[in-house]
Amino acid sequence: MKEAQKILWQPSSKFIEQSNLKDYEKWLGKNKQLSFKDYDELWTWSTNEIGDFWESIWEYFNVISHQPYDTVLVDEGMPKVRWFEGAEVNYAEHIFRQKSNSRPALIFKNEHTEVSISWATLEKEVKAFQQFLIHQGIQKGDCVAAYLPNIPTAISCFLAVNSIGAVWTCCSPDFGEKTVIERFSQINPKLLIAVDGYSYGGKEFSRIESVKNIQQDIQSIQHTVFVPYLDPTAKLEKASLWQNILQDFESKKRLTFTPVPFNHPIWVLYSSGTTGKPKAITHAHGGVLLEHLKYMSFHNDVKEGENFFWFTTTGWMMWNFLQASMLVGAVPVLFDGSPAHPSINSLWEFSSTLPIHHFGTSAPFLTACMKANLKLNEQFDFSNLRSLGSTGAPLPPDVFEWIYQHISKDIWLCSMSGGTDVCTAFVGGNPTQPVYKGYIQSRSLGCALYAYTADGKRIAETLGEMVIEQPMPSMPIYFWNDKDNERYEAAYFDTFPNKWRHGDWIKIEKNGSLIIQGRSDATLNRNGIRIGTAEIYSVLDEITAIKDSLIINLEQPNGEDIMPLFVVLEENQLLSDELQQLIKKNLRTQCSPRHVPNRIIVVPDIPYTLSGKKMEVPVKRILMKMTTKEGINRDAIRNPAAMDYFLKLTI
Repeated sequence: MKEAQKILWQPSSKFIEQSNLKDYEKWLGKNKQLSFKDYDELWTWSTNEIGDFWESIWEYFNVISHQPYDTVLVDEGMPKVRWFEGAEVNYAEHIFRQKSNSRPALIFKNEHTEVSISWATLEKEVKAFQQFLIHQGIQKGDCVAAYLPNIPTAISCFLAVNSIGAVWTCCSPDFGEKTVIERFSQINPKLLIAVDGYSYGGKEFSRIESVKNIQQDIQSIQHTVFVPYLDPTAKLEKASLWQNILQDFESKKRLTFTPVPFNHPIWVLYSSGTTGKPKAITHAHGGVLLEHLKYMSFHNDVKEGENFFWFTTTGWMMWNFLQASMLVGAVPVLFDGSPAHPSINSLWEFSSTLPIHHFGTSAPFLTACMKANLKLNEQFDFSNLRSLGSTGAPLPPDVFEWIYQHISKDIWLCSMSGGTDVCTAFVGGNPTQPVYKGYIQSRSLGCALYAYTADGKRIAETLGEMVIEQPMPSMPIYFWNDKDNERYEAAYFDTFPNKWRHGDWIKIEKNGSLIIQGRSDATLNRNGIRIGTAEIYSVLDEITAIKDSLIINLEQPNGEDIMPLFVVLEENQLLSDELQQLIKKNLRTQCSPRHVPNRIIVVPDIPYTLSGKKMEVPVKRILMKMTTKEGINRDAIRNPAAMDYFLKLTI
């Protein structure tokens, strides 16, 4: 007999009635003569009538368009989709529509200080940098790359770049230079914005030499803007200083916004690089504008004047999502540094005193807090904290209960899951539904998501492949420099034609709640951060003692993970302490600390498919006891004896 789901939180009638989602439902009734008995019926309409739904989002949020659209949707089968053709919009313009003298534009905290940034200051910086960009010849469609931490300057730079219709891309300075060059070199940026370094856990890390190497390796960079962050007196040759730009280009002119077509690129984000170079995922101005307005308002219930926090770096799509809170009049709270410095209580104390109304973080951080046996509600006042967001990895059921026992019994837990691919969440919060232990509340409006069997049939209450049947505006318009959309189509549409296969295992219950149980492909989901195996292999290939290698990540039932690295050594080589330290050092410095494996294991050989691909997914399934010897097709393996080792191995 199936165990009943345990309700941990139930929205009050007042909570539901005052939600943005309920206001939208009332608007639909008044303006579209539509009524729905419950959320499931509303969701069904939003996914069956996608053109009408997204047009209603456009109208409800009163989107500023400098030209009317001709049609809402031209769908020739995903990914050949075009939205709101003829419309001309600007994302930054919608953010500045919310400027106010009654609240700050941004709040920023790092390990040393805390400041508020007024709208007047933000607008002054954006105007100055906008004029600088124009002076440098940056035009609509040109790429601008940033190597910046999560600081107010990064927001100012993005808004200026966006305001003139240029294309933004960013990496966090904890990325090693090789990782950065691999990404930026694909899109040929004309201008680089770079920082002198960053701090984490009380330690400072200079990035000046890395910046010099990035400048040298990416030939398209014509100019560099240097932002002294660690050391205000730091300088970089062949670069303009940020503070000088603010002085030299100060202007009394009005901030202007360049209208661009709805499907004009807004930014380039990057995939994990599982099968080679990271994919340069390109999103549209209008697509992310509509999606962010919808999700932030209806599924996070963020309201004007509230403080919205998410712990993120600029290298994660949640940084882009964090800025979306400005679209609905909220104040994004930026944090740069370690969430556990000087103690694991630090961010919770900050949340209580500011106060923060919506607190977002990763599932591994919440798990760490539970393991530290924190009783936060005995130390801090969370009466102003309305929602707690979690993403990056599935949130273990025990952490759900810990949250309600030791943070607040009244908090709305918004576990969500989406990705860099769409810069939003497919599934997440719902202010009208209960929170069940271990379950995400619901599928997002406009997201026609189902669980599929291997042969492409919908299934309920059973684990299956996550598939999206209908297009969403924030799906990529293309991958940069992807001829004929070959990589794009292979990434999502090669399994189920014209349907998006995301690569997650998902189970959807009858009541609409759901659980995600890890990745179904070879991407490594390490502590909530997706890592591409190709990035790791490229570093290991430079170590002469290593002949071959294979890496996988094994998600554990308790929410943790184990990432073993299997290596084949060259003849007469041993896995000495020195070699292990070299492997870890190179992965840490050239990629990031998250790329360092838990264990390094010597194996006789690495199994390959007949077409020469490492068999990462079959090995993972074997070690997670999802595949047995009988389930292995030895005829499909180039060197079947190599698989025998893994069939006998226990991790």
